[in-house]
Amino acid sequence: MVKLSVNLNKIATLRNARGGNIPNLLQVAVDVQKFGAHGITVHPRPDERHITYKDVYDLNSILRTEFNIEGKPIKKFMKLVLDILPNQVTLVPDSDNAVTSNAGWNTILYQDLLTETISKLKDHGIRTSIFLDPNPKFVSYAAKTGADRIELYTGYFAIGYANKKWDCINPYILTAKEAMRNHLLVNAGHDLNLENISFLIQKIPNLVEVSIGHSLISDSLYMGLENTIQTYLKRIQSSNINNINNINEEINRKIE
Repeated sequence: MVKLSVNLNKIATLRNARGGNIPNLLQVAVDVQKFGAHGITVHPRPDERHITYKDVYDLNSILRTEFNIEGKPIKKFMKLVLDILPNQVTLVPDSDNAVTSNAGWNTILYQDLLTETISKLKDHGIRTSIFLDPNPKFVSYAAKTGADRIELYTGYFAIGYANKKWDCINPYILTAKEAMRNHLLVNAGHDLNLENISFLIQKIPNLVEVSIGHSLISDSLYMGLENTIQTYLKRIQSSNINNINNINEEINRKIE
């Protein structure tokens, strides 16, 4: 089953806009876990404009589900994750002026950096994932770094889906198949929402985790946080069931 990790960056953005501690990030994290999410994702950036490094240390003391920390492997970030030892670190090539993550790694150009970084993380028992554009040519090089997973940047997919350009999924299918050939599991994240999540899951049967923040938190303004998380979980579960049925049908056809 595809797991749902809730990104809390937007909660921190709202808190920081006013100062103080409303909304209370730690309480939201407790509630997100209680409401059924499989994990928590945070992405501290060097300027700490939303999630702060202190937030990450504080969250670590209360989380009971999977903890995924995303970021660029600068010295400060590496100290943070090696102090905390989260379940997963997702390496993201953030540019300094990026509003949000908008591209994956060139695993050919940054092969040495990624290999060295992932070796350090794995020495400490941390599962590793590389943020990747939907381009099959980068997958084998991602595998050579020693990473456990790739995370597909789904910004292009979200734009294509919103414009009813259904072939937007094709590069993702090809990249996911290449990941399978290279023994990498597949995560996905960026601009996923209740409208497009089912299509993605049904088309990528080896998807294991989605990280959703902006749309989920936005939906919760209307639906409430608990109802929103439950709605996403039901949508994911329904998509998984359809996947299983499709796989069984294909197996039966081959047997016949």
